[in-house]
Amino acid sequence: MIPVTVVVPVKNEEESISKCLSALQRFAKIIVVDSGSTDATGKIVADFGVELMNFSWNGGYPKKRNWMLMNYNFITPWVLFLDADEIIPDEFCDEIERVLADTIQDGFWLNYTNYFLGKPLRFGVPQRKLALFRVGSAYYERIEEDRWSKLDMEVHEHPILDGKVGEIYSKIDHQDFRGIEKFVDKHQDYAKWEAKRYLAIEWEKGVSHLTGRQKFKYRNIGRWWYPFFYFLYSYVIRFGFLDGGAGFAYAYYKCWYFFMTRDLIAESRNARAPSRA
Repeated sequence: MIPVTVVVPVKNEEESISKCLSALQRFAKIIVVDSGSTDATGKIVADFGVELMNFSWNGGYPKKRNWMLMNYNFITPWVLFLDADEIIPDEFCDEIERVLADTIQDGFWLNYTNYFLGKPLRFGVPQRKLALFRVGSAYYERIEEDRWSKLDMEVHEHPILDGKVGEIYSKIDHQDFRGIEKFVDKHQDYAKWEAKRYLAIEWEKGVSHLTGRQKFKYRNIGRWWYPFFYFLYSYVIRFGFLDGGAGFAYAYYKCWYFFMTRDLIAESRNARAPSRA
């Protein structure tokens, strides 16, 4: 068995959780952390014989992933955080089994293949996450939200890792097939969070733990040109046009997302500005 505990945070994931759990049989431990699902998610997890933990967020720190890292007694040296719509192929299992057997790294960047409109995106901006690390070596960054978010799981917060970081090159399949309506709803919530975070934090300070790409985004996300830049970079420079209609649609919706974030930032700034009357 691969000496990794896979933690899958969920809420109402009956459409995708079966496929996710079916691909995890080679791992030493699997835990599903549920935020009060009202669909058949809990029954499906029980049928798999997987440990199910319930999480109720009080609006403060910690959120779901940090709560697990702070409170669960892990029996494996490694932990992997996986979303319910992320499917691990055998090639990924083979690689980490080989790498973890003899490594000096404390964490690993993981690579993903995004699916959009039912098609895999081979081009565009690549998705990467630091989601596999030694237990005790990392916690997700703490952001004081003061109850301005309804997202109970670390979505844009990134792990702060004390140690060396490597990379796993075999890709995880991110198969989000819930349709455009769910995609738009989710990104509306993300945009609200991004805008409030941007306004709550002075990005000139305390960004040393972020990657270069993250620093660039948060220093420019409020500028008028950033959505256009993202579309050009993803669709043209990163050859997103080679993914056909799905590639164009994905770049378009991400451009829309950054426009919405920018407008929310501008709206909040205008609301805070003192009246000149």
